[in-house]
Formats: sequence, structure tokens, C-alpha cells
Amino acid sequence: MVNRRNVLKSLSAGFGYTAFAGLAAHAATAYKSPLSPKAPHFAPKAKRVIYLFMQGAPSQYETFDHSPELIAAAEKNTGLTAPVAKFTQSGQSGIHISELFPNLQKHADDLCIVNSMTADSPAHPQATIQMHTGSFTFVRPSIGAWLVYGLGTENQDLPGFITINPAALGGAQNYGSAFLPAAFQGTPYQTRTGKLPNISNPELSGDTQRKQIDLIQSLNKDYLGKATVDPEIEGVIESYELAFRMQSAVPGVIDVKGESEATKSMYGLDNAATRGFGTQCLLARRMAEAGVRFIEISHGNWDHHNNLKQRITQLTGEIDKPIAGLIADLKQRDMLKDTLLVWGGEFGRTTNGQNGDGRNHNNRGFSYWLAGGGVKGGMRYGATDGVSGSAVANKVHLHDLHATILHLMGLDHTKLTYRYGGRDFRLTDVHGVVQKDILA
Repeated sequence: MVNRRNVLKSLSAGFGYTAFAGLAAHAATAYKSPLSPKAPHFAPKAKRVIYLFMQGAPSQYETFDHSPELIAAAEKNTGLTAPVAKFTQSGQSGIHISELFPNLQKHADDLCIVNSMTADSPAHPQATIQMHTGSFTFVRPSIGAWLVYGLGTENQDLPGFITINPAALGGAQNYGSAFLPAAFQGTPYQTRTGKLPNISNPELSGDTQRKQIDLIQSLNKDYLGKATVDPEIEGVIESYELAFRMQSAVPGVIDVKGESEATKSMYGLDNAATRGFGTQCLLARRMAEAGVRFIEISHGNWDHHNNLKQRITQLTGEIDKPIAGLIADLKQRDMLKDTLLVWGGEFGRTTNGQNGDGRNHNNRGFSYWLAGGGVKGGMRYGATDGVSGSAVANKVHLHDLHATILHLMGLDHTKLTYRYGGRDFRLTDVHGVVQKDILA
């Protein structure tokens, strides 16, 4: 079998730099990176999104949905499970937040809590995929891919979409580009390894790599010039260029050693319980500051069918301080105003459960919250029924959430389309209503 790397090394040795330059000049010169910054449809409120995804569906009744109706009903109906955590009024707005979030309570006036979210599936894998792509029946581009497709990237040396410790359920579909050009898909990063895979080349120097890539790109661009349109070739061209630039840009972004001890402590990096998620939150801030358009961070094991009080107390303890630290850090850097934070899972939990010590799946009514980036802070929007658990006021379907996120980024979800298979596709399909009541 021919070793492609050795062939390329031979080519690099056989061609001088002048030959490379000549080939590059011969290639199509009209090529433009698909990741180049693009104008939004209208003035945006947010420049970037940080999505905090809680895999497994956190219970709204122990986190952000204050339901006196459920408490009262559970006293009369043994089939219902009363909240295992108390809620307290927080901030000047007085919105109710669970006692399990003592640090986040201090930022209550920045949060817009949506208690009336709905989705179409109560199954974890399908609901996770739909929350990320708008569909669980077909392979569709993820919301991060749509945003980068619509807006490009602010930093040409970094991916426009990075997902840190991506959720296991749904796999690559959660950050894939589907029929959009491959350049728009998310780049996964695992904190346990501390580095992106294949980000360095131990065999070739930077100068030799540059010559090698110039040769490959000249051939690719020459072909693209003849083909006029070929998303796959465009994706290959961009992936080579971005990978080369990332070798020098990425290490500095993901290295948190230069952060002050006070900052690390603010995110909880000095505590074993909060260090894991705190590292993700700190990396998200660094990536946002560096110009990454869409950043997703994940936290798992929220599927609480039993041991509800013990398990949810543990998990909220792992994320409370890091999230509060992220908000505080964004504020002091004057970045919260144009950074949209989105928190939630694939669905929520029921008002009842096994043996009164857990909750089942509920896609008919659950909670999300948003902060910064043009949303109203210190408000609660929508409500669920205290007995059935269904959203009963100001229902917000996940298509509506997607439409609102795109709107805050300056994109009209009905106009952000891509022609594929003979029809125009969009993230929200034929649905989606921007929730203007929660916009600042």
C-alpha cells in the first residue's frame, strides 16, 4: 500500500518553493473561505453563544420551576412527588431559584427562566438529537453548524464551533453539519486528554507543512475552479488551512495555566467536585474571548429515576459555582451583554416517579434559562401545571427556542436556508416563533 504521507514528503522535497507558488498562482484565485465573517440579517444582540447542555434531563422542580401547586397537591396525593429542595426569592427581581444553586442565586437578575419548554420526544437519544438539530427523524445540521454557516467566524485561526466533552447520546449528530458543507461542523474537544487530536505533526516542520499544503491546495483549488461549486472540496480546502493555523492558535487558548489563582478559584478549579465542569466553563470563556462563535459544554448523569435528593444535590453542587463564575467573569470583562448563555437538557421530569424518590421523563413541560446576549434578566416566563407537569402558559417549543437564539445572533430563522435535495431547509423546518417577550 502506498504511504500517502511519504508520497507527500517526497513531493515536498522534489518541488521547490517557487514551484509551489507557481502552482498556487495557477489555481482558482476566486476561492473564499466559507468561514469568512458574514453580515447578519439585522443588527445582532449577541456575538456568540455558550450552550450549557445537561445530558439526562434535569428535574425542573428541584432547579428552576418553583411550583407551590405541586407542593400542595403532593400533600393530598401520594402519587405525586413534592420537590426535595426549597426555593428562595433571589435578587432584586425576587425570582425563585432552588436552594441547590446558592452561587447562581446571586446572578438571579441576569437570568431569564423559561418554565414552559416543550419537545416532541420523551426518549433521551431522540430528544437530545432534536434539541441540537431540530429533528430526530432525519439527519440535520446542528444549531452550531447553522450559526457558523450564517455568520462565519470571528477568528480564522480557530473553529467557529467547538463542543467540549460532547454528550454521548446522539454522538456526532449533535455537532455535525449534515448536508451543510463540512467546514461548518463542530470540533470536539475532550478535557481529559487536554488537547485536540492530531493538532501537531511531529514529522514535519511548520515550513515544510506549509509547502506541502500549498501543493495540495493548489490542486484542490484548480479542481474547484473547474467544478464551480463543490461543498466537499471546499470543506477539504478549509479543513487543511484551518488545521494548519490551529497548530499555533489552539494551545494558547486551551492552556489555563496563565489564569490567576483568583479566577481559577472563582470557577471552582481548586475543588475536586467542581474542577471538571469549572474547567469547561473557563475554557468556554477563553474560547468566546478568542472569537469562537458557538461553544457547547456538557454535564451528564441527570437521569434521576431514583435517589433524587442525593443525586441532584451532588450534580447541582458540581455546576453551581462554575456557572456563577462564568457569569461573573463575563460581566467583569464586559462580555455578558453580547454573549448568550443557554442552559438546559433534552427535556424535563414528571411530577411523580418511582417510590416517591425519583422522576420520570417529561417532554410536555420543562425549564431552560437564558442569560446575557439581549434577553431580559430577572424574569420567569411561562408555567407548568402542578399536577400534570405540562406547560400551560406561554408554551415555548424547542423550535421557538432555536428561532430566538438565531434572532439574538442577528439571523432570521426563516431566511437562514440551504438548498439540498431540491428544496430549501432551515433549522426550524416550517416551525418556530421568536419569543419577543423575553427579549431585552
